[in-house]
This record gives sequence, structure tokens and C-alpha cells, in this order.
Amino acid sequence: MKRHWFFAFFFISGFCSLVYEVVWLRLSMARFGVTTPMVSIVLSVFMAGLGLGSWAGGRIIRRFEGSAAGVPLRLYGTMEFLIGLSGLAVPPLLDAGYALLRDTGKGLAWGSGIYYLASGAWMTVALLPWCSFMGATFPFAMATIRRIWRKESEHSFSYLYLANLVGALLGTLVPAVVLIELYGFRGTLHIATALNFALGATVFAVSAGLPKTAGDAALAPVPAAGRAARELAGGSGLLWLLFMTGLCSMAMEVVWIRQFTVYLGSVVYAFAAILALYLMANYAGSYVYRRWVRKHHASQSLTVWILMGLAALLPLLAADPRFPIPFDEHSELMGAMFLWGMLRAALGVMPFSLLVGFATPMLVDRVSGGNPDSAGHAYAVNVVGSILGPVLAGFFVLPWVGERWGLCALSAPLFAAGLITALGAARDSRTAFQLSPKLLYGLAVLLCVPLAAFTNGFDSQFPDRVELRDYTATVIATGHGMERRLLTNGTGMTRLTTITKMMAHVPLSLVKRPAQDGLVICFGMGTTFRSMLSWGIHATVVELVPSVPKLFGYFHPDGPALMQSPEARVVIDDGRRFLERSSERFDVITVDPPPPVPAPASSLLYSREFYAIVKRHLKQGGIAQIWLPGGDDETVGAVARALVESFPHVNAYDSVEEWGIHFLASMDPLPDVDASNLPQALPAAAQRDLVEWEEDPAPKVMDSVLKHKRDMGEFLKLAPGTPAIQDDRPINEYFLLRRTAEQWRNRGKSDDARRTGDGLPPSS
Repeated sequence: MKRHWFFAFFFISGFCSLVYEVVWLRLSMARFGVTTPMVSIVLSVFMAGLGLGSWAGGRIIRRFEGSAAGVPLRLYGTMEFLIGLSGLAVPPLLDAGYALLRDTGKGLAWGSGIYYLASGAWMTVALLPWCSFMGATFPFAMATIRRIWRKESEHSFSYLYLANLVGALLGTLVPAVVLIELYGFRGTLHIATALNFALGATVFAVSAGLPKTAGDAALAPVPAAGRAARELAGGSGLLWLLFMTGLCSMAMEVVWIRQFTVYLGSVVYAFAAILALYLMANYAGSYVYRRWVRKHHASQSLTVWILMGLAALLPLLAADPRFPIPFDEHSELMGAMFLWGMLRAALGVMPFSLLVGFATPMLVDRVSGGNPDSAGHAYAVNVVGSILGPVLAGFFVLPWVGERWGLCALSAPLFAAGLITALGAARDSRTAFQLSPKLLYGLAVLLCVPLAAFTNGFDSQFPDRVELRDYTATVIATGHGMERRLLTNGTGMTRLTTITKMMAHVPLSLVKRPAQDGLVICFGMGTTFRSMLSWGIHATVVELVPSVPKLFGYFHPDGPALMQSPEARVVIDDGRRFLERSSERFDVITVDPPPPVPAPASSLLYSREFYAIVKRHLKQGGIAQIWLPGGDDETVGAVARALVESFPHVNAYDSVEEWGIHFLASMDPLPDVDASNLPQALPAAAQRDLVEWEEDPAPKVMDSVLKHKRDMGEFLKLAPGTPAIQDDRPINEYFLLRRTAEQWRNRGKSDDARRTGDGLPPSS
């Protein structure tokens, strides 16, 4: 048996593991809410499973000391079979938990905290066992290598880790770029399941050719080097270094996403790009370590620890808007903007990630000396740090000090490790730059001073601003008069426009009896919520980002007073999750999904499954208003098809400013009217609100929408082969293949002919 078999095994295993992580996260968001705590729960359970499996696998393999090589190899193959089963088992498990919590939660009137605990407990049951199987693959494979290639087993973890990283890199890119767009989330899971089953079968076939009895290598004691390394680990803090690198790298990844998404765009490909850059650099670092360790001892890795703190601060420079890389948030060349953003992110993220890729397998090799039990324990320590890192960054560091100073805070333990390394080095030691460790560390610290003191964040472009931070986002309100803007994590959310008033006034005027209750999903500047209150009805608004409603007064001077009205209610929650947990019914539900149209998870507010939830919360004769600012033909057609397949009555109207479409959907017939014969006349306060930014009287403003009714058949003909948006087929979010094909078909045409209509939409 050749050692390359194991590289192939862990390449495929790493690919499948990342596919499962990405898809499980999205399925969990659809079922339990698009909230930061929910995302943290899923990722924590995933990482906890890896750590638990790594530790337990190391303990289990002890019982098979002296066994033939085929025994641990078949244990590894069994893990791959079980991991493959997860692709079939997890979706129905999540569905069952969703149904259980939905039905019992309403009766018990659970609060958000209890709901998070209950859903977290269910997701632990649904995900933890399968993630544990993933973690156990390392010690089982290492035990096999130790029995076959005893002399080369001391660095077996780094070999498998390298292969796993390559697979994980492709597991990040291929689903995002190809598989999900073509096959949906569940279809992508089935592909991963097939690969795991094929991998498990191959492993069992290979194991059949191994000796049936244990050889001398399997019975030999642990090498002295391995024992010495493990003894050294207890005294020199190698396990603490593993914990720290896991914590800092995963915490910094959360910060990077906030720093660079503004340059990459708010699309699913942005997150995939940052993760891919991290994994790519990790792979490069691991590869360099594998080459380096052939001629050096791990204790000679002074340069890595001395420079790691400096590398951690490089994103401060790369994310500075003054850094000489083009950036235009309004550019219509979204592909060019993404590529320039990738260059920024690469310069910021990859140096540190490369050093982490070098250090992590080096530390595990040094602790374990090839012993699978020790390696499992060491890797579990690293994973514990990886669990705590995102929680620390998302719930404490970013809300308290923001991206720039948060990165400085997270780099502090890395500088401490570098200082200890430099001071503890022998006098005749030299780093990779032929400098003494103390001199190199001093230079690194000097370079960090201007990075921390003189770089600017993205928010520096708005000197006159109000900036708020919370565990979900950094929110900026800026501008004056009608030029006021709202940005969330650097993405423009909204501006002051009559379009957002129409989201309330049009559906309320078409309800056939006086409305009493209205719901707005997505707060934005609060314009739609404010317009709904002008009707004198009870208005509820649901907003995901806690800081956004606090800026109501910045955009509308009467906002704070309106918040005190007994008719006003603000709920901080995911809008879909709020409806799932509520038994309330409304006369009007108006939905304004966050921009841009392909924003991550936005399809969950455009899908058939969401509309099924909305229908349950509409009173008789109630109307749902769905705002669509634009999109390519497939997106517009898929949104329209989802509405038509969900509601028997759907109308569409072009909005004011010739921008976007108001879809009105109801279970009852919708009146075909103009401003002269509305079922519900606008109250005086509503009329004043409607014309606040218009020169025309209220009837003319209403007619500017009602007289521009569109034929729904037009939208359905845009992309006749495109299915309705579903939770499993987020057509608006995954578009790279069809956009590429469209650009290929349209090559040579004018810019106007190529333009798809995407852009920065106004929001409520």
C-alpha cells in the first residue's frame, strides 16, 4: 500500500466535511433563524464534534495497540461510511426539530433565550455525532500509518492535515461556485454522501490487502523522540500555543469578514472567498512545514512565532480605503470590484494564515511524535480554541471595540508568544532572515506601531457619522437631509425615498375593510414602519440588527416619539423566525429583504416556504407586500413564480422613480383600482406622510404606482425554465454560472444591453 492513498483519502474527506458544514449551516438558518447566536451554535457544535471525535478516537485506538494495520484502517473506513450517512440523516432531523419547536413553542410562549437553548440542544443531537466521526478520522488514520511506515509516522498528522486542507479548500469553492447553483443544498449533500460511501468502500478494499497479523513495527514501543516531545509539551506550553492559535485564527476570521465584505460585496461568494484564502494560505504554510521539517527540528521555528503578531495586523493596512487598490461601491462592474476586493483580502489574510498553517501541524507533530492518542488530544485542544474564538470575537470584541482595535486586541497573545520565543532563544540563534531573534522581534514591533496608529477603517470615509456596533453588525448612519444613508457592515442599506412609503400605503389602501394590525419585516431607516403608524393602526416591525432601530431619530426627527406610541412595537429577531414563533395575524405584512438582491440568506424571504408561513399570518382579505428592487431575468422570474405558486391572487406594480416592483399577494381577490376608488381612503396623517418628499398631491402619487400594473405573465416568461425560489434552491444568491454564460452570450453587445438591472436598492 502506498502512502499516497492516505493523501487521497483525506483530500476527499476534507472536501466532504466542508460541504456538510456549509450546507448544514444554511439548512439550520432556514429552520431556526438567520441570527448570529444561531450561526454560532451551529459552528460551535461542528467544531465541538471535531474536537470530541479527535479526543475519543485517540482513546479508542489505544485498545487496539499491537493490532494489524488493517484494524485501524477499517475503523477509519467505518467513520467515512457514518459521515456519509449524515448527508441523508441531518436534513430530516433538522426538519423534525423545527416542527417540534414550532408546535410546542407557540403553546409555551417561549422567549428568545429559551428558544435558543432548545434549538441549540436539538442541533447538538442532530449534528454532534456526525461531526465526532469526522474528528475521529485523524487518530485512526495515524494509527494505520504508524503500523505501516513506522519511521515516517512522527509527522503523519501534518501529512494528513495537508491533504485535508486541500480538500477543504475545494469543499469551500466547488459547492458555492457550481454544485448549489445546479443541484440545490440537498442535492449537494447527496453528492457528498456518495463520495463518502465510495471512500469508505475503497478504504475497506485497500485494507483487505494488508497483512492479517501485527508486524514488529506495530508492536514496537513509542519512539523516544515522541515520548520526549510529549514530556516537553507539559512543561513548555505547546498545548497552550495550540489553543491560542485556534482561538486567535478563528476570532480573526470573524473580524476579516466584517473588514473585507465591503470590498467583496454582500454575496455568498464573499464569505467563500475569505474562507478559501484562509485555507489556501493554510495549505501553503503546511506544505512549507512538510518540506522544512525534513532538514530542521521543530524547535528551530523561531521566525514563525516572532512574526505572527505582525502578520495578524496586516489586514489593518489592506482594509484601509486609502490603500492603493481601486474601490467603488457603486461600480456596475461587480466582477472587477470582486477581484480587486479579493486582492485586498489576500494581502491582508494570507500572511497570517500561512504562519498558522505552518504552526498548527508542527505543534501537533511535536506533541504527538506520531502517536495517534496524543495527536487526538492535541488537535482537540486546538479545536476548543477554534470554538471559543468566534464567540469571543462576535459577542465581545467586535461590539466593544470594533474591527481595528479588535484585531489589535486579538494579536496581543501572539505578540506575547513572540516575545517569549525571542527572549528564550539561545544567544547564537538566528532567524530565517539571519537576524537575532530579539532584533527581529523589535523590528516587528516597530512596524506594528504605524499599522495600529495610522491606518483607517472603512468608516473613516464618513467623518460625519453615528456608528453603533452589536454582535450582529457595525451600523453607520451618515449624511444630511435627503442624502442621509444607512450602512450595515459597509453595505448601503437604504436612503430616504417614497418607494419605502409605498410599501405600507399601497397594501393598506387595498385592504377591503379598515386595517387594525400591520407587520413590517426589516426596519431600515424606519420609513415603512413610520408610514404604517400614520394609519393609526397597531404596527409591529421586526429587525435582525439591534442597533438599526436605535438610529430611527437620525433619519426621522419624530422617530423617538413614535417609538413611545402604544401602537408601535419593535421586535429584534429574524423576521421569518418571528412569524414561526408567533400566533398573531395581520391585515398587511410588508417585506423588504435586505439589499442587494443576491445578499446571503435573502432568498429565505423570497421563497415558497416563507410565503407558506406568511399565509398563515394573514387575516381574511389580508395582503402581503414583497418588494423586489431588480435582478436578472432568472431571479425576477423565480420570485414571481414562487408568489404565483403560493397565492391565488398576485398583482405587480412598478414603483415610483421607475425603480423596482411591488408584488401584492393575497388569498382573496385584489381590487383593480386607481386613487379615485380605493377600498380604504388614506387618513389625513397618511396623506401627509405620503407627500412628505413629493410635490404632487396624494392621489397623483398613489396613481403613479396603481396605474402601472404589470402582467404577471410577463415575469413568468422571463425565465420559463427557472423554478420558483425555494429554501433548497436560492436562485437569487447563487448566480455565477448563469451570469458567466450570459456574459458569454452577450459578448460584443453594448454596455446597456449587457446590464442586468442589479444595483443598490432602497430599503425600508
